[in-house]
Amino acid sequence: MFYKANQQGYKEVLPGIKLKTLVYGEKTLATEFRMDAGAVLPRHAHMHEQTGYLAEGKIRLTIGTQVFDVEKGDSWCIPGDIEHSAEILIDSVAVEVFSPVRDAYLPEKVGNRASD
Repeated sequence: MFYKANQQGYKEVLPGIKLKTLVYGEKTLATEFRMDAGAVLPRHAHMHEQTGYLAEGKIRLTIGTQVFDVEKGDSWCIPGDIEHSAEILIDSVAVEVFSPVRDAYLPEKVGNRASD
């Protein structure tokens, strides 16, 4: 599967947080999140391991009891079933990979298209 970059296909999943699925395979799924300053991702957990890279901006990421101020170029990995949350400090863009594939983020579920 290939993905051609474009500005379409984002869906607001929480106030100030938009998601676009980039590509996915049998075991992983890659997403791009665009997040507005002041937005909050509430504390939650899911079975998926989540590995991320901050391409732009600054966020405060809490993983379990650890708090990190994540800046452009920084990365993280959240094990499955660990509670985590985020505060968006300035407008930010993150790319994250989920394993196994996060079914709710498949293109037909979030309304965007990827090219095979």
